[in-house]
Amino acid sequence: MGKSKNLRGIGAMLLAMAMFSFMDTGLKLLSPHYPAMQVAAMRALSSLPLVIAYVAWRGAFGTLLRVRWPLHLLRGVLGIGMLSLFAFGLRDLPLSEAYSIVFVAPVIITILAVPVLGERVDAARWVAIAVGLSGVLVVLRPSGGGFFTLGGLAMLGAALCYSISAVTVRIVGRTDSSESQVFWLMTMVGLGAGAMAAPGWVAIRPEDAWVLLGVAITGFFGQLFITEAFRHGEASAIAPLEYSAMAWAIGLDWLLWKVLPDEITLIGAAIIIASGIYLVRRERVHLEAEHP
Repeated sequence: MGKSKNLRGIGAMLLAMAMFSFMDTGLKLLSPHYPAMQVAAMRALSSLPLVIAYVAWRGAFGTLLRVRWPLHLLRGVLGIGMLSLFAFGLRDLPLSEAYSIVFVAPVIITILAVPVLGERVDAARWVAIAVGLSGVLVVLRPSGGGFFTLGGLAMLGAALCYSISAVTVRIVGRTDSSESQVFWLMTMVGLGAGAMAAPGWVAIRPEDAWVLLGVAITGFFGQLFITEAFRHGEASAIAPLEYSAMAWAIGLDWLLWKVLPDEITLIGAAIIIASGIYLVRRERVHLEAEHP
């Protein structure tokens, strides 16, 4: 795979993380008032009209049925698990702490990318991933209580679901369109989570309408960007860029909830972000060397 495609994937991943950080803020605002499964359903259903409009704009309705159904069904199940577990964990954890736990996902993706996708991970990428992991370990120092709470375990489950789904995108992307991937994920999560949440459905409060709109818009664009990221870039190259979400989480935690990480957490976050920046710079240098 060419370096230009990897750079395209890197750019899409950075944009996806910004969008998802704002979307997750909306989910955290909703999570105290609704069951976790309902939050997952509302997230998907609120974005579905935008997804349908996007598919129409792209003229891609003809591609929606030409898909590998078993893999799309798997992604739907994983999406329900990921979103519901994530919403459950957000009830008690600050965004920065939640992200710190979810940041085990790039490691899982990289491990899966080798046997499942047949990707080669060179020494420099392993170093960048190891540096980022060291930052996660700093944040999750032994005294960090959130790691072993129900919320922390839910975040770990969400990370596992996401990692498997991300690798699946790389396989599906070889034959299926980006539009079909986004459409069927949102449809399956919306209908599946909605059916499971229906018995205990809580009426949506009028004051949450703006939050849902924000979740819809940021979730829609985040899903497009992340699908494009894993479609065009090597999973082992772009997965570490999820670390950039930590900067957004720290800022949003302080702005909305006046929660500021301590010095050790900030050091860990700085290490995580630095590893992602290094990876981007390394890809750009290689691209310039190949195309003077």
